[in-house]
Amino acid sequence: MSSTPNTAVPKDDTIFVRAQDLPLYCPGPHSPLWSMHPRVYIEVAKTGKALCPYCSAAYQLKDGEKVHGH
Repeated sequence: MSSTPNTAVPKDDTIFVRAQDLPLYCPGPHSPLWSMHPRVYIEVAKTGKALCPYCSAAYQLKDGEKVHGH
């Protein structure tokens, strides 16, 4: 299982993910302690992008990524 990058992301930045990073969840295991909230799985396979309902982190599939089986 993959997760969000290990650094905090400013609110206006987008976190780009690959198909192999799915299933995607926020916050990831390497997130700083101050940014923790209940784990929530982020659905990016249908539209290619999504927001975390807790911290508003924006996730988007990288261009050209093809999602299979999700």
